[in-house]
Amino acid sequence: MLHSEFIPAAVKDSRAVMVMLHGLGDNIEGYRWLPEAMNLPWLNYLLVNAPDEYYGGCSWFDLDDQKPGVVRSRKLLFALLDDLRAKNFPAGQITVGGFSQGCLMTIDVGLRYPHKLAGLVGISGWVFELENLLEEISPVARSQRLLVTHGAFDTLIPIEGVRAQVKTLQAAGFEAGWREFPKAHTIHGEAELSVIREFVRAGYSTSPQ
Repeated sequence: MLHSEFIPAAVKDSRAVMVMLHGLGDNIEGYRWLPEAMNLPWLNYLLVNAPDEYYGGCSWFDLDDQKPGVVRSRKLLFALLDDLRAKNFPAGQITVGGFSQGCLMTIDVGLRYPHKLAGLVGISGWVFELENLLEEISPVARSQRLLVTHGAFDTLIPIEGVRAQVKTLQAAGFEAGWREFPKAHTIHGEAELSVIREFVRAGYSTSPQ
């Protein structure tokens, strides 16, 4: 099981939850600011640590040999989502978001998961083995809402390759939104958060607006 921490919504008994997956070398501590910054009082959060230690933080997979870690983390995240559903958080009330490696895992898991989620948010990452993913998508994958954001000045993960991957997803019939920001490998403050916030809000038709 993955180590995670649940941060309850200000609105009592809300079943809406955002699962947040950090990037390489980070952990749940790096996203404690997110609930306040998102300012969606009806939204619970589940901050999740990747399974491997990495220089004081955590990692979802080895950059030099990605597939074994991606496959293992995929299974662990499937189990985490199944556990949330067992705890009365319906799939349609679960948003999954991630940064960098967490973005990769969000897309990898979200388009394979057999239940329709509220939304998928991928920030400053990429798609792992896109052709294999297209062959292994779930029956509901093309109805999953997906937002991908990236930085024009990202030197760690150049934008051109990711842009091309998202265009491939769009051409294959996926509901994939794409937004570029004048940023490096980071989150571009309120300008980017406002786009993410509205995307997340739109996934909950019964949530307070």
